[in-house]
This record gives sequence, structure tokens and C-alpha cells, in this order.
Amino acid sequence: MARHRRKHATATREDILHPTPERLGHGKIERLARPIADEDGRPARPYRASDTLEQMVRRQTISPAMRQAGEDFRALFHLAHLDPLHAADLHRLPREAQETTLSDRRLEARRKVHAAMTALGGISSPAGSCIWHVVGCEWTVKEWALREGWSGRPLKQETAAGILVGALGVLQALYGL
Repeated sequence: MARHRRKHATATREDILHPTPERLGHGKIERLARPIADEDGRPARPYRASDTLEQMVRRQTISPAMRQAGEDFRALFHLAHLDPLHAADLHRLPREAQETTLSDRRLEARRKVHAAMTALGGISSPAGSCIWHVVGCEWTVKEWALREGWSGRPLKQETAAGILVGALGVLQALYGL
């Protein structure tokens, strides 16, 4: 009888550090092109998720200025604390020791987000809803098209991407980029 030998695959360091199949199912990730310093100062090439705006710039669907307008809106959105609910910070001060008013920076960020949403036609308009959910809440275009769409009706992904491009153009003009 012939004996079959199994090849024992030894796990390489690259295999161990590779993202899990579950993570790969949540969108595109890639290795950084150049090493960066890790928390101990050693060189590392971690994986990172590429967001919707970055992918659109690579495909030349939007210009770098449109991407910058989207990034500016996202930064204001997060500074204004308009992002969806998340776990509570357990290091915060007890309720009675906290200041009850919003900070000036947060109020200014909310004012700027409101101005942007007004320029886009409000949250109920296709452009406003798309920017709010895709750029602010960081949904994918496909997810927004299926969940929100136009007045709650699902859209084709191509139509949703067109709405996002138009909305980013409005933000670019609003921010003077």
C-alpha cells in the first residue's frame, strides 16, 4: 500500500497577522505601502480599511478636492458628536461634576454641519441624506442605497453614487476648495 504523506503547512508570520475571514467580509482592507512606526517605535506595515471617498478618488469618480470636502464634513460631524450611538466612556467624570453646556468647539462644528446640510437641501433631501449617512455615519454607498435611498425607497448603487458625487461637489463649493 502506498502511504500518502500529508504536507504540514507551517503558519508563517504573514498568515498569523492576516485579517480574519470575518473582517474581510466587512469591506476592502489593504496593507500600507510604506512601513510606519508602531506603539513601540518599531517599523510595521499594518492593514487598514479604505473608505468610500478614498476608493472613489482611486477610480477617479471624484476629485481630490471633493474628497477633502468630504473629509472636512466628516471631521466636523465627529467633532459635533453627531455620529451614531457608541459605548459610554467609562473614564468620564460623574454626572454632577460635568459641565452641562456644550463646548464652543462642538457648537461651532454643529453650526457648520447645519449650514452644510442646509446647502444640500436638508436631511430629507437625497444629497443631504447621502452625505449624512455615507460620509458622516460612514455607511457604504450600497448600504445607504438599500436602507435609506430616496425617501425610504431603495436606489440602484450607481444612482446613489451619482447623488454622492453631486453632494460632494456642493460641499466643495461651500468650503471653497
